[in-house]
Amino acid sequence: MSQTVDRALSILPLLAEGPANLEQVANRLGVHKSTALRLLRTLHEHGMVYRQQDQRYRLGARLFALAQEAVENLDVREIAHAHLVQLNEKCGHTVHLAVYEENEVLYIDKVESRYPVRMYSRIGKPVAITVAAVAKLLLADLPEPERRAIAERLDYPLYSSRSTPGPAAFLAELAKVREQGWASDLGGHEESINCVGAPIRGADGRVVAACSVSAPNVVVTAEELLTLLPLVRRTADAITREYSGRHQ
Repeated sequence: MSQTVDRALSILPLLAEGPANLEQVANRLGVHKSTALRLLRTLHEHGMVYRQQDQRYRLGARLFALAQEAVENLDVREIAHAHLVQLNEKCGHTVHLAVYEENEVLYIDKVESRYPVRMYSRIGKPVAITVAAVAKLLLADLPEPERRAIAERLDYPLYSSRSTPGPAAFLAELAKVREQGWASDLGGHEESINCVGAPIRGADGRVVAACSVSAPNVVVTAEELLTLLPLVRRTADAITREYSGRHQ
């Protein structure tokens, strides 16, 4: 990397800590004040830094606008897909990616099982929100008042004997998921199908999506499926790192 570019970029994390004057910037970079001033002027011209009336510099509005635009244009499905395919290749079972939008949890990607017995699910279809592992992961990350409000307004269909019976049980399950960092659906939607999932997080640490592995009992038992949890979590973490740009 060009030394000039390297120095200019080094100014940004410094100013992220708070406003700094010319001398502080020069000292941090280990350069003469004239060099620091030239770098700051260039960044100022591009809106990346702003000089305050007290002659200290802070991060500029243009930088925040670019960051927001970059986040809005991130496509978690596009980033996640290759990771989901790899997960499917390793375990052979159905892999889903889901997000929470407009009070629904929706599948936005799916990689089919390699086994003859396949799950009926499709991209764009809402999931059974009170039992699905991906739904628990997405809702568990919401603030407590929002979780409680959602739990109170949901219906609780008894899909099977293991379905979530009501708001209190659902909130208890969400609290458990929030604490342990993963979720499962062991026959809650269909007695014969089990699922385990993990969260995908954005740069702010909030859950933006969830991925899961599902399989019927005739292919793998619930206990055997749960042994895949470390693999599912590693996949979710890999997607998180790429999506958020953070090293965990």
